[in-house]
Amino acid sequence: MRDPYEVLGVPRSANAAAIKSAYRKLAKKHHPDSNKGDPKAAERFAEINSANEILGDEDKRKQFDRGEIDAEGKPRFQGFPGGGGPRGRAGPGGFESYTFRSGGAGGAPGGGAFEDILNSMFGGGMRGARPGAGAAQFDFDTGGIGLDLDVNVAMSVSLEEAVKGGEKRVRLPTGKELNVKIPAGVTEGQQIRLRGQGESAQGHPPGDLLITINIAPHPYFKVEGADLRIDLPVTLYEAVLGAKVRVPTLGNAVELSVPKNTSSGRTFRLKGKGLPKAGGTGDLLVTIRIMLPDGNDAELEALMEKWRDQHPYNPRSGLG
Repeated sequence: MRDPYEVLGVPRSANAAAIKSAYRKLAKKHHPDSNKGDPKAAERFAEINSANEILGDEDKRKQFDRGEIDAEGKPRFQGFPGGGGPRGRAGPGGFESYTFRSGGAGGAPGGGAFEDILNSMFGGGMRGARPGAGAAQFDFDTGGIGLDLDVNVAMSVSLEEAVKGGEKRVRLPTGKELNVKIPAGVTEGQQIRLRGQGESAQGHPPGDLLITINIAPHPYFKVEGADLRIDLPVTLYEAVLGAKVRVPTLGNAVELSVPKNTSSGRTFRLKGKGLPKAGGTGDLLVTIRIMLPDGNDAELEALMEKWRDQHPYNPRSGLG
């Protein structure tokens, strides 16, 4: 077998993540089920698996780099007394079957010593033996990988779409576009699974399309669990004299009664005007923000100077 670094196409300085990535790409590309017309696909796939058995295991990789084992993971010694070395072939499910020929006086002495040698060579991966006339066959798990045919994409939806549901078009990495129905009440990070809309490979059922929902920031509302928050601008005279002002919601606007002498920062709770939740609906929290008119207003300034002189007060007196 070739040098495992050469098989996976990675330098000897490659880290574990680079080795894993290279292995997954090659295994997916050369999987026999995806290359039915290529008689050498199984051989290449087995070679890739064997290389990963060495480089994907930290201890085995160190042993190989030190020259203690060869490219097949075997200790560097010459075969077995009276018998041939192992012969490998790719088997179903990503396994390799190794046949060890032993017979007559060529068997290993000491009862279970032969099995101990096998276990030491293949990391204890022996799955079982089928006794036969002068021969035994053992199967080893060589770390076969299943095809991951699922496709993951992200979809950004508005707060209104998240609450009410709707339909949105999504573009897949392949360039294909789909119309996706958004269920009412989806939340940030929730996944929508579309069965059979992922990638396909011969001999395998198609994968799924997994859509992760991202809720776009809203120009007015801030989401806090099932509650919504909004800053409501009011004039100075509305705050002082009291007023009825319109407040936007995710549905129709509602009217809020602002009491006289309402300070900026005071918050009012509108029940049931938030987001759907288990057993009900959240609330809308409305925080008053007093806004002065743009530019300089000489009349307002004169009024405030008169008020300051006749009715002085200190709202920060409690701060020390």
